[in-house]
Amino acid sequence: MNPVDLRLYGIIDPERATGRDPVELARQAVAGGATLIQYRDKYAEGRRLVELARALKAALEGTSVPLLINDRIDVALAVGADGVHLGQDDVHPKDARELLGPHAIIGLTLKTPEQADAMVGMPVDYGCIGGVFATGSKNNSDPPIGLDGLRKILKRVRLASRRPMGAIAGIDASNAGAVIAAGADGIAAISALFMATDPPTEARRLLHIVDQALTSRGVLA
Repeated sequence: MNPVDLRLYGIIDPERATGRDPVELARQAVAGGATLIQYRDKYAEGRRLVELARALKAALEGTSVPLLINDRIDVALAVGADGVHLGQDDVHPKDARELLGPHAIIGLTLKTPEQADAMVGMPVDYGCIGGVFATGSKNNSDPPIGLDGLRKILKRVRLASRRPMGAIAGIDASNAGAVIAAGADGIAAISALFMATDPPTEARRLLHIVDQALTSRGVLA
């Protein structure tokens, strides 16, 4: 299993960037403390995906912050990204691992306790549970699972695995602490981070909240 720091997982989506340059937004998020960046774009064609992913990869060089690509293993391979994040309907993690190799970071979205059970035998490095709260960042017909649903899935995961587990959807400064207190190892932020007026300041604020909550749980010294 590859080490992954999920404390502040920034997901950059051009649709949630208020018209600003996604590459510059990613730089700003990392400057403020983002520990992992994912590029997610459901509408761009293949060539545009590769161009922007390559620019993001170049922008993160020297920062030690990994770049993951949502869904698209071909794009990750084309630009030399650090890995991929997969949904339940995407390429199976076993196939992704064969294509990307042992050092790639592979993440998986989990929405149910049953999916948590199935993840145990998969070659993934982390999971991300959601959607925890209501969000406008992604079309999703499933109702939010809330903090109780988050705890239930985390409990199932922890029975058999110590993989890092993040949480996603509707998470911002008002509820990030509660998400970590519920047992998550980090938060995924989209609108809260990349639609903020001052992304570096917001990143610092979110990371501070996460670290405080992790310290309260005894995870951070």
